[in-house]
Amino acid sequence: MTTLSGGQAAVEALKAEGVGHVFGLIGSATMEMFDALYDASDIRFIGVHDERTGTHMADGYARASGGAGVVLAGQNGPGATNLVTGLAQAAAAFSPVVSIAGALSSAHLYRGAFQEVDQQALFTPVTKKTWTVTSADRVPEMFREAFRVALAPRRGPVQLNLPRDILAATAEFEPFQAPTAYRTQTVPAGNSAVIGEAARILRGADRPVIVTGGGIKNTCGHEDALALAEMLNAPIITAPGHGDAIPFGHPLNAGQMGPRGNPVASRLAKEADVILALGTRLGFNSTFFSYDNINRDAAIIQVELEPTAIGRYFPVALGIWADARTAARQLKDALGNLDARSAVEDWTDAYKAERTAWLAKRDADADERHPIQPSGLFKELRRVLPADAAISLDAGTLCLQATDALNYGPPPSLFTPLDFGLVGFSFACGLGVKLARPERPVVSLMGDGGFGMTLSELSTAVDHGISTVTLVMNNRCWGAEKAYQRDFFGGRYIGADVSSPPFDKIAELYGAAGFRAERLSEVGEAVEAALACDGPAVIDVAVDPEALYSFRRDSFKHRGG
Repeated sequence: MTTLSGGQAAVEALKAEGVGHVFGLIGSATMEMFDALYDASDIRFIGVHDERTGTHMADGYARASGGAGVVLAGQNGPGATNLVTGLAQAAAAFSPVVSIAGALSSAHLYRGAFQEVDQQALFTPVTKKTWTVTSADRVPEMFREAFRVALAPRRGPVQLNLPRDILAATAEFEPFQAPTAYRTQTVPAGNSAVIGEAARILRGADRPVIVTGGGIKNTCGHEDALALAEMLNAPIITAPGHGDAIPFGHPLNAGQMGPRGNPVASRLAKEADVILALGTRLGFNSTFFSYDNINRDAAIIQVELEPTAIGRYFPVALGIWADARTAARQLKDALGNLDARSAVEDWTDAYKAERTAWLAKRDADADERHPIQPSGLFKELRRVLPADAAISLDAGTLCLQATDALNYGPPPSLFTPLDFGLVGFSFACGLGVKLARPERPVVSLMGDGGFGMTLSELSTAVDHGISTVTLVMNNRCWGAEKAYQRDFFGGRYIGADVSSPPFDKIAELYGAAGFRAERLSEVGEAVEAALACDGPAVIDVAVDPEALYSFRRDSFKHRGG
C-alpha cells in the first residue's frame, strides 16, 4: 500500500495507462496534479494557450496514434467550459479523448461559489460519459473506467471532473493496474449464417459497390477491404472525411462519395444494385440523408460495430453487427473462388475508364490563373506533397473543396472535423497528429478565419518543437457564408469579410518560419521550403476571394436559388 494525494494518484493512473503526452492549460484547481506531473518524466506535458485547442490536439493525437488522447483543464469554471467545443468535435468524430478538469471543492457546491458551474451537467451531452470523482481513493477506479469507456466501441470522448479537495486529500492505494488487466482486446465477428447470406447477395450483384468509412480507416483495414474488392471486382468508394480509408493509388478506389465527394464515386452510389457499407453509418456527409445521393433500389448490406447504426438512415437488406475489418475477411472467405461475371466486368471496366478520364480532366481543368484559384492550388499540392503526408483540414468552403481534391496515402492520413463541421480545428489537430506520428510530415490546411481563431498555438508549436506546416488559404472572408449570401441573399453581405495581418510575419514573430505565396508558381517552392525547415512553419497563400462555392444548396431551396 502507498499513501498518495488524489493528484498524485491521478498521475499514477495516467502512467498505468501508458500515457506519453498530456495536453493542457495550468490552473489553480489542479495544482496537486500538475505538481505530480513535474516528477513524471515519462509523461510529456504540452502546455497550450486555450483548452479548446488543447482538446483538438488530444483529438488529433488519439486518431493518429490509435490510442487515447488526454487533455487537462487546470481550472474549473471557465477552464472547463472551454473544453466543450473540442469535446463536441471529438464526439462527432468518435475520437477517444480523455478530458480531465478541475472542479469546485465539494463543500462549496450549490453555493454560487467563485467559478461555479455544473460541470457534470455541462459535459454529459457531449461525451460518452462524465464522472465527478467522489473521493481520493476512487481516483484509480474512475481513471480506469474513463479509459475503458473512451476506447470501447464505439469510441468517443469522456470527461473526468476532479474536485479540489479530492486532489488534495490522501488515501492508501494498491499497485495500479495496467490496462491489459481489465480491458478487452477482442472485437465481434459477423454471425456465420448472416455472412453467408451476405456473400450470396454479393455473388448475384451486377453493379456492386463497397462503401468504406471509419470502421475500415480506424482499424487500418484497407488491405482486407481491398482483398474483398478485388475478389468481387467491385469499386470502393469512401465516406467524406475518410478518403484515406483506402490508399489513393489503387485502381478500385473511386474516392469520396456524396455531395462533398467526386462525381465518379457519387454516380456509383446512385447506380449500384448492391451496396456493401463496410464500417460506415451512411450518414449526413455521405448522403445528406437523401436518396438523391444513394440508389433507392439498391440492396444495402451494412456492417457496423455500433448496432444502433445499422439501418438507421436507410433500410437495409441485411445488417451485420461486426468489426468491419473482421467482416471483410469473413466475406472474402465465404465468397470462395468467385467466378468472373460479364455484367460486373462491364460495370467495373466502365468505372475505371471514367475514373481515369476524370482524374485527367481534374488536372487539365485546374484553373492556374492569377489570383490563385482553389483548383490550381490543389493541383500544385497534389504534385508537391509527400506521399506519406498526414493532412488535416478545417471546415469552410476552401477546405470542403479540398476534401476529395488531394491524394491521401495509407491511413491514418486525413484528419477532418467530420460531422461537426468545426472551423478552427485543423492547425491544433495537426500538432497532436505530429506528436503521435513524428516520422510523418504533417500539413494542415485552413482558411484565414479559422487560423485567426487559433494562431496563439504557434507558441505551443515553437516551445515544444512541433514541426507541422500550416497552409492558410487566405481569401479574406468567411467563404462558405459569403457564398450563401451571394447566391441566395442577393449579395447582401454582413459579417462576411475578414481582416488579418500577414500570417507569415505573425509566424516569424512567434519564432516559427513564415512563407508567402501570392502566385501559384510560388506555392510549390514555399511548401517544399516549409517541409524542409525542421520547425513549425506557416504559408500564407493569397486565394481569390471570389472563388466561393455553396455546398449546402439543399438548405436554401426555399429561396429559389
